[in-house]
Amino acid sequence: MNSRLIFSIARLLLVARWRQTLVAAVGVAFGIAMFIALLGFMNGLNDLLDGLVLNRVPHIRLYHEIKPNPIQPIELSTGHQNGHNFISSIKSGPAREAIYNEEAILAAVRKDSRVLGATSRITTQAFFNSGVVHISGVINGLDVAGEINLFHFKEYVVQGNVMDLKHAGNSIVLGKSLAALLLVEIGEVVQVTTPNGNRFPLKVVGFFQSGLNDIDKVQSYVSVATAQKLMSRPSNYVTDIYIKLKDIRRAPGLAKTYGDLFHLDAEDIQKANAQYETGSFVRSLISYAVGVTLLTVAGFGIYNILNMMIYEKMDTIAILKAIGFSGKDVNRIFLIIALTIGIAGGACGLLFGFLVSLIIDSIPFKTEALPTVETYPVNYSLLFYLIGAFFSLATTYLAGWFPARKASKIDPVIIIRGK
Repeated sequence: MNSRLIFSIARLLLVARWRQTLVAAVGVAFGIAMFIALLGFMNGLNDLLDGLVLNRVPHIRLYHEIKPNPIQPIELSTGHQNGHNFISSIKSGPAREAIYNEEAILAAVRKDSRVLGATSRITTQAFFNSGVVHISGVINGLDVAGEINLFHFKEYVVQGNVMDLKHAGNSIVLGKSLAALLLVEIGEVVQVTTPNGNRFPLKVVGFFQSGLNDIDKVQSYVSVATAQKLMSRPSNYVTDIYIKLKDIRRAPGLAKTYGDLFHLDAEDIQKANAQYETGSFVRSLISYAVGVTLLTVAGFGIYNILNMMIYEKMDTIAILKAIGFSGKDVNRIFLIIALTIGIAGGACGLLFGFLVSLIIDSIPFKTEALPTVETYPVNYSLLFYLIGAFFSLATTYLAGWFPARKASKIDPVIIIRGK
């Protein structure tokens, strides 16, 4: 049968029952809009929570781990090589924490096309003296420029100028919660006692807030040069090399490669922060499940509407088949009706979903725990819109296919005789 005629009949049936058509299209639009808004908001929240971890930790960390020597002296004795040696209460001996040839390692790593960047660090325990009270903490010696470029350090310094850490000697940035415990303000001096007993005055030039209170209670930051001075170490002393990759999924394999190549202990982010991947996956799974449920419910609504339309149009279908329309033609008519509803409703749903996302993205959201966040987070990934468009067509096609199949099998003689 002529395609133009089939489209014309489908249009007439849509207009004749325009209220039902409108309800079906609104159902699709609502489902798609909520799907887009929900996925955008949930994944924006995912990105925010993951960023609290990913922005502050390396993909690969190279260091020397303090551990017992795997080869004990008795095993080197020629008189005991043929026996089984049982050794208990093994203690860790003096270990070298410093990384030798740090400049050469950094140069080699940075040449790797898979690496985004690398920087060195010094990490040491310390005591902050507040009167007669000693508050334990951790001092991190940073390459300030590298930390800003790779780990967004500047974004988390909520008060003070982060570059003072680089240009002013004997300066420190304190975690905001640690500063509150010490009752110090920017410009004041704190007394720091190192593990080897040295005591140094350091000027506070800023406050750091990561959003994780347990971290902000103990962490503080100085330049690499200041950390070397605190520990009475030479200018080439570093304890860690932090590496960021272009693709985080390569971290486990590259960590093993670098560990073997440079004879260092290597820890990848999946091993150090396994919980963040689990939480991210579960949250994404929930958001997709709810979104698909909304689309499925909208599909059932279209199915019911088309089913009722067929029952109400039995005589029309019978006449169409009596004048020469085949069952395949009738099937195409009702599939066109369903897909028209899906396309119109889906397009409106994508638009309204985007507008709802913009509204959510503009709502103020300020909390001291998350200093870098000003509004509710939203992810505008194109993938969500493609999924929404696909589901709007798929659900409406399936919702229309079953009633259309039923309509194509109607016997016109039975319908006309009944009338």
